[in-house]
Amino acid sequence: MKRRGDDGPSFGPNRIQDYVKRLPHKPGVYRMTDEHGTVLYIGKAKDLKKRVTAYTRYDRHPTRLRRMIRATTNMEFVVTESEVEALLLEAQLIKKLKPRYNILLRDDKSFPYILVRKNHPAAQVVKHRGARKIKGDYYGPFASAGAVNRTLDTLQRAFRLRNCSDNIYETRTRPCLQYQIKRCAAPCTGVIALDEYDKLVNDAEDFLKGRSDSLRQRLQMDMDAASKAMKFEKAAELRDRLRALAKINDNNLGKINPQTFSDGDVVAIHTAGGQSCVQVFFFRSGQNWGNSAHFPRHDQDQRSPEVLDAFVAQFYTDKPIPKQIFVSHDLPSRDLIERALSERADRKIEIVVPQRGEKKKLLETARRNAEEALGRRLAETQNQAKLLAEVQELFGMEDPPNRIEAYDNSHNQGTNAIGAFVVAGPEGFRKRDYRTYNIQDADITNDDFGMMREVLHRRFSRLMKDETVEWPDLVLIDGGKGQLSAVTGVLEELGVLGRITLVAIAKGPDRNAGRETFYMNDRDPFTLPPRNPAMYYLQRLRDEAHRFAIGTHRARRKKDMKANPLDGIPGVGPGRKRALLAHFGSAKAVKNAALDDLSRVEGVSQKLAQQIHDYFHE
Repeated sequence: MKRRGDDGPSFGPNRIQDYVKRLPHKPGVYRMTDEHGTVLYIGKAKDLKKRVTAYTRYDRHPTRLRRMIRATTNMEFVVTESEVEALLLEAQLIKKLKPRYNILLRDDKSFPYILVRKNHPAAQVVKHRGARKIKGDYYGPFASAGAVNRTLDTLQRAFRLRNCSDNIYETRTRPCLQYQIKRCAAPCTGVIALDEYDKLVNDAEDFLKGRSDSLRQRLQMDMDAASKAMKFEKAAELRDRLRALAKINDNNLGKINPQTFSDGDVVAIHTAGGQSCVQVFFFRSGQNWGNSAHFPRHDQDQRSPEVLDAFVAQFYTDKPIPKQIFVSHDLPSRDLIERALSERADRKIEIVVPQRGEKKKLLETARRNAEEALGRRLAETQNQAKLLAEVQELFGMEDPPNRIEAYDNSHNQGTNAIGAFVVAGPEGFRKRDYRTYNIQDADITNDDFGMMREVLHRRFSRLMKDETVEWPDLVLIDGGKGQLSAVTGVLEELGVLGRITLVAIAKGPDRNAGRETFYMNDRDPFTLPPRNPAMYYLQRLRDEAHRFAIGTHRARRKKDMKANPLDGIPGVGPGRKRALLAHFGSAKAVKNAALDDLSRVEGVSQKLAQQIHDYFHE
């Protein structure tokens, strides 16, 4: 039987040569996988046959690619109509499958937007992240929640748009605190007519669309006219709005607002120590809407233009594309990426390397930000690498763990039971990868062993089905020998026990931190000396899992406590809910009301009264 690394027909160049014989001279995408079905590399080609043939010339490749070629046992191919289509498909597959040997935008995320929601008579302004399923106008992207929150705060001061939910809006009988502090015009109670409120909404959208100069001129004229007419309260309101609009620009991250272009992204890279940081500044409607740092995964011998090329191709696969993208280095595939992005956006997109002027200065600012962010990350990574090397030695692992998952449970006498895990690696805690599980089996919600079994079974069942999900190298379980035994049984049943290192970490006597005991299946229980750096690190992982689990549990419990008892009654909408609360004074009083009393409420028929009464007295 051939082993990985052999050059027989099942592995390596000879295996690839088998595929070359049947490949066409057409553009497409290829996928290389190992004996476990793990995707090693995804590439595009103008000519599939020529591109894949290059892998058969084994000795011409660097060590990194030789290792990849030796590990290849299978290849899959997709023939496309054009090289542009191949580039788009390649970027999508890389983001989805996260191959080991590709340059990978591993810390990609969705960016927040401002949503002016218009499926209600009084439009609502809120922060939005995710799919655009709600009817309304979206403005963004903003680089961070902080950037969008600052703009939202100032928009509320300037235009007094509501941000409350429809449920709260419908149940208001008098203006709320937002109205008192002059952040809402109170359309809910008729303080402002809906047609006047719509004018505020239109003004806010004019500003978000970059029409701020004409808006300011109009507001200035209206303020002067109100002052001359001795309508001083109106004039003061318009003055405050002008001040709030000016504040938005003042708060725009370093007051960097472009004068030579309106919509564009500034993308700069800095590489050092075998790692890179890419800074992206978002400019929309002539305003700076924030910047974000990204750390693509790549090999040490890959240079900045190559890394930036892959970054741009992947970054815009699921994001709105601006008219212009200003980059710090010329991209090897610039023409191809321009054509691909233009095709996806259905309009002309330009990728430019500025040589002088304002755009060049903005790129230098972005590059300095990238250099500083990378310096901080390298300092953290060096310390983290030492800790992971100690963890490797402590648990007898072949390599330092790249992904650690720490598990814990939380419940309150069996109620609101949840399981959770946190993730850490060379870059520290990976909070975007944290996950929680609502315990589904009602019979085990007060059984820690049973809860842990369910969580691990659901987690690893998904890992086995979805090749896009990264496997952990080390799994930490909060508990002792019992928890370890429970989890071991699950992993053995699934046939994955040999793919990970499994460790249970039990608290010391009297829950004394620093005296924890570690349990592994192939070793006797052991402890570590006090003040051992690896001990502190593993404690942090265990404590972070506990914090995350109990925090999620408390949030669920708080949500359940706050739920309005009237929300689940069929036939009771916002209007009838308001009538019931006005008549009885509280949801609790409605719950305890007699059938005859319920039927006396305006808008509540005898049938509905019976329905409400039955809902609470089954």
